[in-house]
Formats: sequence, C-alpha cells, structure tokens
Amino acid sequence: MNIYQHFRPEEREFIDLVLQWKSFVEFNYAPKLTDFLDPREQHILKLIIGEHGEVKYHFFGGYDQAERKRALLYPEYFTPTEDEFQISLFEIHYPKKFVKIEHPQVLGTLMSLGLKRGKFGDILINDEQIQFFTAKEVSFYVSSNIETIGRTGVKLSEQPFENVIASNEKWEENDLTVSSLRLDTVISGVYHISRQKAQDLIQHHLVKVNWTLTENTSFLCEIGDMISVRGFGRVKLIRIDGKTKKEKWRIIVAKQK
Repeated sequence: MNIYQHFRPEEREFIDLVLQWKSFVEFNYAPKLTDFLDPREQHILKLIIGEHGEVKYHFFGGYDQAERKRALLYPEYFTPTEDEFQISLFEIHYPKKFVKIEHPQVLGTLMSLGLKRGKFGDILINDEQIQFFTAKEVSFYVSSNIETIGRTGVKLSEQPFENVIASNEKWEENDLTVSSLRLDTVISGVYHISRQKAQDLIQHHLVKVNWTLTENTSFLCEIGDMISVRGFGRVKLIRIDGKTKKEKWRIIVAKQK
C-alpha cells in the first residue's frame, strides 16, 4: 500500500521523517525524542505509527492544553515520564507599565536566534504575563542570547511546569456557506473580504495552512486544517456538513477572537 496517497504531496518529507524515527526505535530498541510538532504533524505521526504496533508514542508540550508538543517514540518495555521530553519553560520579565509585548514580537525574537521553529513550543500570554517553552537542549543558548524584544529590555527566568499560566486565547464557532473549499474562497467567506483580496493575501506570503506558508490559492481545505492570515487571526475548519440545494458547501469553523 502506498502510504503517501493518504496525505498531501507537501507532507511527504515529514512522512519520511516519521518513518525514519519509527525504524530507529525498531532497530535500536530505544526511545526517540522529536522536536516540537504542530497539531497537523502530530496527527500524521499518530496515523503512521498506529495504536497496535511494537512502537508506541506519547506527546507532551509542557502542559495539558499545549498545541505544539514533542513526541516520544519508544518500544513496549519503556515507560515515559515528563522528564524524558526535555522541555524548559521560561517567563519573560519586562517593564509592563510602559510597554506591551505581543505574540508576533516574541516569536520573531525567538526565530532571530537562528534556531528551527521545532525547538520552540507554545507562547502563552495572559494579560501582561508572557511565557514560552523551548527544547531543553537549546535553553541555555536561548536564555543567554535574549536581552531585548523589539526595543524593550527583557530578562528571562526558568519556571517549573506548575507555574505555567493559562492562555487567554479564545475561539468562537461559526457556520457559513462557501462556493468551494478552495483556500481563497474559504478565507473570503470567513473574513468577509473579496476573493481577490484573499488571493492577494495568499500570494503576498501572508497565509499559512497547518503552520506552513502557502502560495496556492486553489489549495483544497479539509477538516482539521488550521488557517492563519496575518492581520486577521486564525481559523480552524471544524466540520463540513455537505452541500446546500444551491451546491454551496456548508462548513463550521472556529475563529480566533
């Protein structure tokens, strides 16, 4: 059976990586820890590894509601603990009375360090309190090299997991009808903008699907896809309820408030 036929062409490289991890565990009879994976990558890993084989898996991102998580693949004899995931939690200290720091600034600063996105987990913001997760193997490098975010001087302090804050991110479900499941059409319907405007956003590298930039305006959306449009927020396709009498698609989405 061709495993690739069940996934999108652009996901082939990650599928090959998961197969390599699986082979490593089978051959060495030892656990394999991955970088932080986004939810789509976690879904692919689950499908490839399966539930009943000799190789097991577990996800952990530092807290129960984590979006980005490291995966641990391991043989049957192994019992994973939180320590096995090698995750550090940092809190950002800055002059809260005078400046405001937002998610894109934090992510931009982290990515400017020259590390892969996979070395960082969730970024949590609750009012003025900000925290983020990193892979432990880069935690010293991160803490040694971040002194400013934007123009604001900051200090980092490592925290135990029990001090993790609750993110104030909120989502709202909406139902709508769209003429097709093309990416430009879905964005147009969700954000009440013209299809031409949606195409411009995609072609100007302002749109990600499942955490990956795409320039394909005709990309066909599926259940579970996360769409991020810079300046507009994020939306997740929750359900497809078939077609109306006028041959339009009825969909349910969760939109970031």
